Amino acid sequence: MSTLFPGFETRRIRTSGATIHLEIGGDGPPVLLLHGYPQTHAMWHKVAPQLARDYTVVCADLRGYGDSSKPRGVPGHLNYAKRAMALDMAEAMESLGFLRFHVVGHDRGGRVGHRLARDFGKRVRTLTVLDISPTLKMYESTTQQFARAYWHWFFLIQEAPLPERLLAGHVPWYILKRLGRGRSGLKHFDRRAILEYTRAFRDPRTIHATCEDYRAAATIDLVHDKQDRRRKIRMPLLALWGRHGVIAALFNCLADWREVADDVRGRALNCGHFIAEEKPRELVAELRRFLAPRA
Repeated sequence: MSTLFPGFETRRIRTSGATIHLEIGGDGPPVLLLHGYPQTHAMWHKVAPQLARDYTVVCADLRGYGDSSKPRGVPGHLNYAKRAMALDMAEAMESLGFLRFHVVGHDRGGRVGHRLARDFGKRVRTLTVLDISPTLKMYESTTQQFARAYWHWFFLIQEAPLPERLLAGHVPWYILKRLGRGRSGLKHFDRRAILEYTRAFRDPRTIHATCEDYRAAATIDLVHDKQDRRRKIRMPLLALWGRHGVIAALFNCLADWREVADDVRGRALNCGHFIAEEKPRELVAELRRFLAPRA
């Protein structure tokens, strides 16, 4: 049992393509929480225990992250396509006995959640995305301002092993730079969570796997998203974003999600990118309002 998740149970579940590490706790309708980059399931430590009062909460490490398995990338980055990462989560939830569940995803986890909603629409009851617009929309809207703000998107997708070699030996400095880039710096981050993030990234396999995640997002994921351009997501979708982040500055988050989903609502919260750690109470309140009528 993790000290960050009191009352939760640690599980490792073998899927058809990976072994997924997760924490599960609480009782009630199932909610799957998916983390972003450069983090692990530990990012939910301020949110999950609160939600677990009314829901069965599953906090999973994505393939390639945390303590989930980190397969070597293959040509075309197919094993880090969001389709493959979403299949991991559908299979893990089924193994836990959940064929219908809510999904909440931050950053990369939101992109996996988006693909879950596409490929497993009958299983995903609701989708909540935190501080992202759809991947295809963001790439097609790339400007100099966006490239400067999200420089890591264009760095991590470079052909292996360039980014892997440049990042090797620069943990925890790189992680702290990514986490502390907002106006509030690192003040909202629990030291125990930061230690988890840096521990995971000390493994060269994590660096390679997360680069593959981004490479897939710039290649095969865009192919899949273009194939689905005319097919809208039907389940209710909640989009929340940080008022002081790049999404708020450069994108119209609600309009972007309304291009891909029928039933969209949401708003900005008074924070930066890392909503679950900067504004956990507000996030829990938003999730309770959104999920309760559909619980």
